[in-house]
Amino acid sequence: MTPLPAARRRPSARHAPAPRAGLLPTRLPHVPRRVWSAAASLCTVLLAWAAFTWVWPVVDPGRFPSPHDVYEAALQLSSGRGYAGGTLAAHVWQSSKLVLAGFFVASAIGVPLGLLMGWSRRAEALLNPTFLLLRPVPPLAWIPLAILWFGLGNGAKVFVIFFAAFVPAVINSYTGVRGVDRTLIAAARVHGASRRELVLDVLVPGALPSIFTGLRLSLQASWTTLVAAELVGALLGLGHVLTIASLDIYPGMILYAMVWVGIMGALMTGALGWIEGKVMPWRN
Repeated sequence: MTPLPAARRRPSARHAPAPRAGLLPTRLPHVPRRVWSAAASLCTVLLAWAAFTWVWPVVDPGRFPSPHDVYEAALQLSSGRGYAGGTLAAHVWQSSKLVLAGFFVASAIGVPLGLLMGWSRRAEALLNPTFLLLRPVPPLAWIPLAILWFGLGNGAKVFVIFFAAFVPAVINSYTGVRGVDRTLIAAARVHGASRRELVLDVLVPGALPSIFTGLRLSLQASWTTLVAAELVGALLGLGHVLTIASLDIYPGMILYAMVWVGIMGALMTGALGWIEGKVMPWRN
């Protein structure tokens, strides 16, 4: 067999020349896909904002704030002067307390109620007509009654947020139980599972994905209702900042408060997703 010419011979791996030190590829650290997605979205929004503000101003600066206006609003709200009766930390803390209180009460009542209605035909026949009657009523329609029942304190605001978060928690818990494979229920009964074991070991684990979907929707509904809830005699909170800034015609502060509503909503949704991953590790 004729040997290959020297120019066509491939060096073996043992005798291959080592790459030069300066040309070694650097391995980038692993970054989650969500981080890349969030960074890309943020960059797109910032570039579009800068373009429409400076390069192609299509909106009157008095109506839509420039980045400098938002920066000035951020300095004012974050400094000791504050705005609308408090600093950024005070407003964020107040709004977070209201949202979490309404969300937890809605979850504590709505999830068991949905599970009960999905499991028991009698409970569904008894409770479902009342739920169907209350479901179409928007959360904002409860504000007058909330003021009459709870006054102008935090109770009225928590009640409005509670009603916004209550409906998704009930519906998704009910749907989760109804979606459990009936074969699993029959198998558990054949093997002598008690009613308590059937609920805790079969129904609840099977309904968990739908339950967490409902909780995520409930949390988002809580933040979307926050501004309306804080119209009820609020002295602090991000919704209160938005209200006062609109009266003062302060677009920079309006946009900055909206950004913080989005940030806090995203952080709480991420925390709920982390809890979901711990409760259901098989879905990761």
